Amino acid sequence: METNYITFTIKKQKRIALIAHDGMKHTLIKWCDENKDILKNHSLCGTGTTAKMVSEATKLPVEGYNSGPLGGDQQIGAQIVEGNIDFIIFFSDPLTAQPHDPDVKALLRIAQVYDIPIANNKATADFMITSKYMETEYEHEVMDFQKNIADRAKSLECNDWLK
Repeated sequence: METNYITFTIKKQKRIALIAHDGMKHTLIKWCDENKDILKNHSLCGTGTTAKMVSEATKLPVEGYNSGPLGGDQQIGAQIVEGNIDFIIFFSDPLTAQPHDPDVKALLRIAQVYDIPIANNKATADFMITSKYMETEYEHEVMDFQKNIADRAKSLECNDWLK
């Protein structure tokens, strides 16, 4: 029987992306500081300003990408596609319009496509970071993207285009 899914494994040491809108950066920094004993066991990255502020305040190493409005959200999305991010903590500001909202939506969409856990507020982040899966490997099924590409190409094949 042919399957449309493959199994991905999130390893014991998670690769966690930290993102926060400007109005939520201090909340994320405080959260990271309160949870640094857990976070120090994982690999951290984040959008530019957030990564810099979290690293400076907590002394945790955080690899920084560009600022969100300058493409950082898209860089993190690309890292998800490459299999380099397992988990996202994104403290979004629901009461302030964001000029890069399409980038944020694209990031959230690609995280859903790749079945990446996302916390978009403190309560969800608290639940996730204290989950039993933070200390173990976690297997989950994700669409077999190579099969999907092959199937789509075959269904769109049209030899008449070459004539």
